[in-house]
Amino acid sequence: MVSSCSRIAVFAVAFAGLTSSALAQTPAYPSRNITLVLPFAAGSGTDTTTRIISKELGTALGVGMVIDNKAGANGSIAASYVARATPDGYTLFVTTNTTHSANPYLLKTMSYDPIKDFTPIARTGDLPFMLVINPEIPANSVQELIALAKKEPGKYSYASGSSSAIVSGATFARLAGLDLLHVPYKSSPPALTDVIAGRVSMMFVDVLTGLPHVNGKALKALAVTTKNRSALLPHLPSMDEAGVKGFDITSWQGYLGPANLPKDIVLKLNGEIQKIINRPEVKNALGERGMEAFSGPPEEFEKFLKDQLVVWEKLIADAGIEKQ
Repeated sequence: MVSSCSRIAVFAVAFAGLTSSALAQTPAYPSRNITLVLPFAAGSGTDTTTRIISKELGTALGVGMVIDNKAGANGSIAASYVARATPDGYTLFVTTNTTHSANPYLLKTMSYDPIKDFTPIARTGDLPFMLVINPEIPANSVQELIALAKKEPGKYSYASGSSSAIVSGATFARLAGLDLLHVPYKSSPPALTDVIAGRVSMMFVDVLTGLPHVNGKALKALAVTTKNRSALLPHLPSMDEAGVKGFDITSWQGYLGPANLPKDIVLKLNGEIQKIINRPEVKNALGERGMEAFSGPPEEFEKFLKDQLVVWEKLIADAGIEKQ
């Protein structure tokens, strides 16, 4: 007859064997393709810079990276999708201040919580915006544009394809004392198309999306939205420098996962992203496309996200924008 101690010993050995077997069968992360969900359409600044980083990230991790553009509802469609995803590291969100800083103060109803429903992974940099106008408008500076708009109130309009563009346009109108018509779009590329065609007068657009059209003379660029001049466009004055005092709006970009993403996955992704961003050739490639690239630890990004909610709440309140 087997004693109780013997039975316990046999059970312990058997359990240890099962545990070891189970661990051995658990594949290391990542073992399959990772999907990167974006809140904007293909061709946007976020889309283009993400494709550069994701190519390097896929190589570093040894898996494919699938870009899934879910534009619409000011980024809420994409944000809600990721918030409901399984926190296993195979569905990630590459987003900006649109979904995680501005939407809580622009939208009456939110289908996600920008803090509670996500795990910060890594900030990847800033995307400066610039004011562009249709070249047929007889203005070569911000002050000349303001003078024209004041002379004919209600004649001029601004397009938007993101929260940064919405808030920038409203802030410009308020600080300059202008009566401008707001024309919203789902994403920046179609909005820019209508500015080029002359159906809309102007737009605040990310440098990456707008600069090729400026270089091709299809648009005129008047200023950048940051308080100081951008190193990417040193020849352009800032809006503040151009006479619109107090204007300072910057768009950020970063990687997040659903809430409760395991710490080891967060640290692995963060480490690889930081190494990629710090490589000179990647930083230069992103800079050429309008992104000031830099990164840091996930804790730093988490604090930044919370701080930006305060910043954008004030920006939107000061611009007089009501929730839609």
